[in-house]
Amino acid sequence: MRSSVREEFAWESLPMAQVEFLQRLSSESGLRIVELARKHRMATNTVSTLVQQMVETGLVVRSPDPRDRRAVQVELTDAGRERLDAWMRANERRISSAFGRLDADHRTAIGAALPALAALAELLDTEETQAPDPKGRDRDLRI
Repeated sequence: MRSSVREEFAWESLPMAQVEFLQRLSSESGLRIVELARKHRMATNTVSTLVQQMVETGLVVRSPDPRDRRAVQVELTDAGRERLDAWMRANERRISSAFGRLDADHRTAIGAALPALAALAELLDTEETQAPDPKGRDRDLRI
């Protein structure tokens, strides 16, 4: 999906990491750099660099964190929201077009799988805040 949307939305104009940050900030405005890094499982200095690039292109702004004036929080600008909306529309067009070319059985199977996939995504997202098993045991995963 990521590569196919690039036909409409050039990679250079909005790298995927920036898309992911814009999506996150759209739903969780005012995150600190360290929070973005943790939620995206990235190094803080990498996130700081990406955020600075986004500030320079007008997609986000940094503002003092009202909870701690030494820290900054990151918020979408109107231009950032417009760029994200354009990217989402391009992505939705690509998915809709491909989905429409599938046969009915495949469309039904995908529709039936969506609740389970949403639950899986939610579990993966909430695991970011859970501490790993102190004994290093892996969870049993059967597919």
